[in-house]
Amino acid sequence: MSDLSNKMNELFGRIERNNNWRQRQCINLIPSENTPSPLVKICEICDPAGRYAEHRTMKGNEVYFYHGTDFIKEIEIEAQEALCEYFDCKEAELRPVSGQMSNEIVFKAVTKFVNRKSPEGTFRKLRTVMNNDLGKGGHLSSQPMGALFNYVEINPATGKENCVNFPVMADNPYRIDEDKMIELLDEHKPELVVFGKSMFLYPEPVKKFTDHIKDWENRPVVMYDMAHVFGLYGAFQAPLAEGADIITGSTHKTFFGPQRGAIVSNMAKKTHFRKLWLDIKSRAFPGSTSNHHLATLLGLLVATHEMNAFKDEYQKKVLSNARAFAKQLADNGLKVEGDSADGYTHTHQVVLRVIDHGDGATIADRLQENNIVVNYQALPDDETFLTSSGIRTGVSEMTRYGMNEEDFGELAQLMARVIIRNENVAEEVTAFRQKFMSMRYTLPLKESIELASKAMASSFPTNDYVNMFAENLTSLGR
Repeated sequence: MSDLSNKMNELFGRIERNNNWRQRQCINLIPSENTPSPLVKICEICDPAGRYAEHRTMKGNEVYFYHGTDFIKEIEIEAQEALCEYFDCKEAELRPVSGQMSNEIVFKAVTKFVNRKSPEGTFRKLRTVMNNDLGKGGHLSSQPMGALFNYVEINPATGKENCVNFPVMADNPYRIDEDKMIELLDEHKPELVVFGKSMFLYPEPVKKFTDHIKDWENRPVVMYDMAHVFGLYGAFQAPLAEGADIITGSTHKTFFGPQRGAIVSNMAKKTHFRKLWLDIKSRAFPGSTSNHHLATLLGLLVATHEMNAFKDEYQKKVLSNARAFAKQLADNGLKVEGDSADGYTHTHQVVLRVIDHGDGATIADRLQENNIVVNYQALPDDETFLTSSGIRTGVSEMTRYGMNEEDFGELAQLMARVIIRNENVAEEVTAFRQKFMSMRYTLPLKESIELASKAMASSFPTNDYVNMFAENLTSLGR
């Protein structure tokens, strides 16, 4: 056996072991993750993988700089239309390859937009941005240390970027204090406002905010980073209907897609911020991307068709499961963050305070040893992430694999045994997972396998590959 063959056999053995552990033995509760359907996954090996389709609007026409792009051009337009259907909006930019890139594109574009009125030969940063504090659940990408880096002016009094954080309620730091928000809004008059979080339990007060600024002559751009709740749009919150200008997000957390980003809006022609939308498009390309990962773009179209078909059923089950999970965790002696009076959570996330049993990282390690995968989380009263006293969980992936309210109750009991009593339940968790091996909210397995086998077989020029792949995949669907 050659050296290359040895390396490949060793590597693919590890790949297979990891696949088996994550997909057959584990309960995955990381709220920023999901497993795409076989149809979405198979798109990532199809011909668009590795191809280019750079394009931009020039003199009113969309100009492509590569040939052989007719198919993927159609796919991008269809994906835009499908995502606009999902969000009930007018515009969609799909070239960002991550949620963080989506945010950075918007930050670049808003900075360019406000400079349209700057004196010739000058270019300034954003004077003030209002966002969620990182320590109170705000997303890293919406911080000066993240994608907002270098787009905000420095406050001479503090020596730091001039970001004003949303105030939170004293009795529930997972909710924004709306009255104090309005006071800060009037005082600082930000040019950009970024709603949305990574530790996300409740809707954001978008309507109260936009109602307050609707008559301002120079009102701020209102952006909502929905990365974590992209797949819950409408059932959880519909920020565009509440007056938000822009939604950004990643397409692989609560949404069914591959790992990509997207920006959507209602900035159609003749609307107030139309020129801002043109700046967003130009910052997507050539400003931030060249090859925008065309195989995952194909997968995003498939995933959006799935979401549009199953949106109502899926979203209702996710929200119901999350509340049932939170209650069962509390009933089993664990401290659940949020307000018990309204079900602890309005999203897919459930946050636990575990410091009585160990710091967040230690508890996450202990759960992983028992085949339950979560991530540790700093809570609002923690000083740093290094001393996190919580863990963050999400129900979306396991909901898609068929878990219901009663199943999450059984899982809550297993987790309590690990966290509180430090029991070893790894084998019980693996046995429990065997009940949830079939993915929902997509085509039936047999139909999926037939389509996937054709796509995989046609992705390679050699007939030997075609015959082997088609035969092996078809046998899996029998």
